[in-house]
Amino acid sequence: MTPIRTTCPYCGVGCGVLVSRAGDTFSVRGDPEHPANLGRLCSKGAALGETLSLDDRLLHPEIDGRRVTWDAALDSVAQRFQQVIAEHGPDAVAFYVSGQLLTEDYYVANKLMKGFIGSGNIDTNSRLCMSSAVAGHKRAFGSDAVPGCYEDLEIADLIVLTGSNTAWAHPVVYQRIVAAKKARPGMKIVLIDPRRTATAEIADLHLAIKPGADAWLFNGLLNHLRREGDNHGGIDWSYLENHVEGFGAALEEVGGLNIPKVAAHCGLAEADVAEFYRLFTQTPKSVTVFSQGINQSSSGVDKVNSVINVHLATGRVGLPGASPFSITGQPNAMGGREVGGLANQLAAHMDLVPECIERVGRFWNAPNITHRPGLKAVELFDAVRDGRIKAIWIMATNPAVSLPEADRAVAALKQCEFVVVSDNTRHTDTARLAHVLLPAAAWGEKDGTVTNSERRISRQRPFLPLPGEAQPDWWIVNEVARRMGHTQAFVCNSAADIFREHAALSVFENEGRRDFNLAGLTHLDSADYDALEPVQWPVTANGRGTPRLFGQGRYYTGSGKARMIVRPPRGPATPVNASQPFIFNTGRVRDQWHSMSRSGKTARLLSHIDEPYVEMHPADIRRAEVRNGGLARIRNGRGEMLARVVESAEQRPGSVFAPIHWNGQNSAKARVDALVYAVTDEISGQPEFKHTPVAVEPYAATWYGFVMARAPVECTQAGYWTRVRCRACWRHELAGTESECDWPRRLREAFGADGDWIEMKDCGVSRYRAALMRDGRIEMVCFFDRDFAALPPRHWLEGLFEQDRLNDAERSALLMGLPSRDVPDAGRTVCACFGVGENALKQAIRQGVNSVEALGIKLQAGSNCGSCIPELKKLLAAT
Repeated sequence: MTPIRTTCPYCGVGCGVLVSRAGDTFSVRGDPEHPANLGRLCSKGAALGETLSLDDRLLHPEIDGRRVTWDAALDSVAQRFQQVIAEHGPDAVAFYVSGQLLTEDYYVANKLMKGFIGSGNIDTNSRLCMSSAVAGHKRAFGSDAVPGCYEDLEIADLIVLTGSNTAWAHPVVYQRIVAAKKARPGMKIVLIDPRRTATAEIADLHLAIKPGADAWLFNGLLNHLRREGDNHGGIDWSYLENHVEGFGAALEEVGGLNIPKVAAHCGLAEADVAEFYRLFTQTPKSVTVFSQGINQSSSGVDKVNSVINVHLATGRVGLPGASPFSITGQPNAMGGREVGGLANQLAAHMDLVPECIERVGRFWNAPNITHRPGLKAVELFDAVRDGRIKAIWIMATNPAVSLPEADRAVAALKQCEFVVVSDNTRHTDTARLAHVLLPAAAWGEKDGTVTNSERRISRQRPFLPLPGEAQPDWWIVNEVARRMGHTQAFVCNSAADIFREHAALSVFENEGRRDFNLAGLTHLDSADYDALEPVQWPVTANGRGTPRLFGQGRYYTGSGKARMIVRPPRGPATPVNASQPFIFNTGRVRDQWHSMSRSGKTARLLSHIDEPYVEMHPADIRRAEVRNGGLARIRNGRGEMLARVVESAEQRPGSVFAPIHWNGQNSAKARVDALVYAVTDEISGQPEFKHTPVAVEPYAATWYGFVMARAPVECTQAGYWTRVRCRACWRHELAGTESECDWPRRLREAFGADGDWIEMKDCGVSRYRAALMRDGRIEMVCFFDRDFAALPPRHWLEGLFEQDRLNDAERSALLMGLPSRDVPDAGRTVCACFGVGENALKQAIRQGVNSVEALGIKLQAGSNCGSCIPELKKLLAAT
């Protein structure tokens, strides 16, 4: 087929991709003509073609676990919502939506809830990642607008990365920075992060800041700029006088923050703080990229404004190579903000104030439009738990995993009178709590638009038919709206129809007063919409996009000036204590996404990191009396998790890190957000995911083991378990605290006597090894031992399942636990893009391959997204 141009469904970079089909196989590569990525693609995007199978897809509507017709399901949703509204009022119902929705889906859902149900109770999982940036933008600029664009990262002379592991969370942006620095070695990069992440590989200066101390650092920089005056860059007083208000009070507030005080607050060397301040002061073309490490805080909005303040003070806003730059987490977090997906917004970047409420009400012809904001995410689920919200509709998200104090969210949904879940995945922690399940379209089937971090609107185009009875999210909401009596307002019959309405609202009585404006896209017909090229809003009447905003110093406040706001810095809301002495930090890993319902479908993306883990400094491992490679229990008063211990000297002492992705469907007690306290920023409502006090202690396992089989094995009876999809089998990592391991008996019962069982037992050390062969082909292999270190490597064993028949050497190697010369062991995967293992890399290095570039030529490792390059450099140094 002719390649389909569409957009990647993962992070907020918004990469364009080309999808090609050969038979039943789909290949995905970067679109060289898309301005967001220019042909680059990360490991997740490159593996998209492997995630399109229908296993685990929700294909039919269900009520209480029974398949029903669409009419029955839609009638049930409409009737129950109407019943609750009639008995308890519109605020007794709620929608919880997602940055995975397309803009058209978002628009219809927001219109139904705020315009016609008459409640503000629609919020989005973007509340958890970007709402502090939204609030900070609005306080400073008068509007939620990112001033810059990706090109600024390539022409800046200084890039400050703060609260962002760009190399893993936004790999294509990272590669653009790497390429720019290679072309212009004089470019400087400062990384501000408590952890020394993969991103530090390109940093000229890494500030391993004390967790939560960011505002002290940037407020101190503001004071430093003031003290420098006009002599060495310093403050641009003319810009402040003409384009900024509130700077006098702001500068007075930071007056006492000198370098020694900042260094003490931040846990940094004075010389490093001074060097950062010198670089920023003397480098006019500076971009500060900030992400979750800034936003996910109980004072996140103040931190965002502390970043924006130093750019306002120097006039570095919306200029080529000079801007603050919020980089979003989800593919359509920005699109959701455009249409009012947050509970405290209206559509088209309008606020819930009388003038805007009246305007949108007239445009929608919605006399019942809400007159007040709804509940933000954490508050919303509190209201579900205490019974104020009696019916909730969850779309394309998994709050049972992602919300702070996730166990409370689960309890809330269990006792809620009516829970509706629209999703494309049948088995999630949230879906199993639903009364009604509605099958939604997935990536590859969806038709609509998304907006990336630089305000660029791109098309997601379908290249697959809708499977089973799945439908687009906008269609599902539309049908419920019509059944609730709002037929005349929900007449759109395609994504193009909805987009035109969305664009028309953006220009309705705008007259240049609002930043969000799609004037050039209001009259697209269906063919124009299908062919829509990526474009950055605002879009002028002639269809031209706008790469940068505020370069002329005009803002969307009442005075037309930006606002400089400084509040006294605050530490994290919940400090560590004697019983919970470690700071628990959460985030992403390179090859996984959210709760893994898509990325977990491909073995390639699980080959790099395949288990939930907790990363600890060696001194903390000793302090907690856990073992590198062993299992630990992480707990506090909100919940607990079990994870594999990974030793890392690059972790800040006193802090531990765990990834967010594992869930109750693929591991035991691996939901990290069950531990995160539900404390939020008082303005944005964004939770503090980066600073939770926890205790870490050994998991007192008496046995360890793993089972590999061609189909998943029921393993929830183990105290610890993780299920991993491999290329030709499933691997199950297991551990328990029972005095005796009875898994040999369980496996015998599960697999039966049919076949050739090969066993080895050593009762003295409680060691058991077995393999089941059928017609010369391996069906199952298992290893159990008292000591986890005695278990053999797994990767070469996984390779045996790809063979139709094992030879004698391979059969002998099985229970020995060591590969023979005939059974190569590539080792743990380092490069997920090309499946290059650690052992293969070490062998190449020993043979004389002595650079990252040479490894790329010989093995392809590091030659695509480049996210593995830091690991390649470590291997080169160590081998």
